[in-house]
Amino acid sequence: MSAPAAARALPLRGGYGRLSEQGIEKIVRDLRAHRILEGTNEIMRVIVARGLTEALG
Repeated sequence: MSAPAAARALPLRGGYGRLSEQGIEKIVRDLRAHRILEGTNEIMRVIVARGLTEALG
């Protein structure tokens, strides 16, 4: 929910939205990193579940 709001807020700031002094730049950067890491966590859950299923089953 916060990612679409931050993505819409960035163009409203124009070029200033990309500057590190602006708070929106940090928010957008952190949200992008979070999306990448969350995908990695989901993949690891699948790998662990698959390993446990094979070991127990």
